[in-house]
Amino acid sequence: MSPLEPTMRDIKKVTLPCGLPVPALGQGTWNMGESAGSAAAEVRALQRGIELGMTLIDTAEMYADGGSEKVVGKAIAGRRDNVFLVSKVLPSNASRRGTIAACEASLRRLGVEQLDLYLLHWRGRYALAETIEAFETLIRDGKIRQWGVSNFDTDDMEELRELAGGDRVQTNQVLYNLSRRGIEYDLLPWSIEHGVPVMAYSPIEQGRLLLQASVMDVARRHCATPAQIALAWVMRNPGVIAIPKTGSIAHLEENRASLDIELDAVDFEALERAFATPKRKRPLEML
Repeated sequence: MSPLEPTMRDIKKVTLPCGLPVPALGQGTWNMGESAGSAAAEVRALQRGIELGMTLIDTAEMYADGGSEKVVGKAIAGRRDNVFLVSKVLPSNASRRGTIAACEASLRRLGVEQLDLYLLHWRGRYALAETIEAFETLIRDGKIRQWGVSNFDTDDMEELRELAGGDRVQTNQVLYNLSRRGIEYDLLPWSIEHGVPVMAYSPIEQGRLLLQASVMDVARRHCATPAQIALAWVMRNPGVIAIPKTGSIAHLEENRASLDIELDAVDFEALERAFATPKRKRPLEML
């Protein structure tokens, strides 16, 4: 079977600290819900992803001011039990009361009673201890199953784990792809050591990696697409989850087939020459 064609074999899994396995390849929704004319296609793409085992769906209250959550809600209607649902609270809402209110609003837009994972989108003015307390209240009340963070650097993660309940963090969602390798210097090793999976957003750099010569060369060797190579590279580490976004069923199926690609030493050497491993600490990058 060509790497361009999706298979239905079991999808690769990453195990969260709580012991729950989730797909290593999920679906992002950043920029979804911004156009009424695109909503139907976005819903169909998300549903096709669920059919192919990409059942982790990531959204956020920030995306299209809640519009993304509404699209996801339509896509998972009647399919809730088959989906691992992730959303995020804005730092401006991350007080104890604000986090709870924001979560309840997200649940209403999604049309569900519970999130599987709720993340702090990035650090803001509210103390982490206050946000953790809200997360734990939401777990107690059955509104979320687990919680995590996003856009946290190594020092943020160390600070988090020193707080009461901070060791229950399930993931850190960060920008990570071939052209954004800064986390490999310290954050990724720290995450592996502490058993906290990294969730990689923009794993193909919003399409900008698709015209890179080295990526195209590796793709030709595998009769694959550059997007598939970029995704396979991100998921080479067993502790990384990739969440590419697409509103196209064709691109969705292309992404799914990236799990069937096995990069070899020649591939890694070629990509390393073009996108070198970081040799020093870099500030955490965000989009």
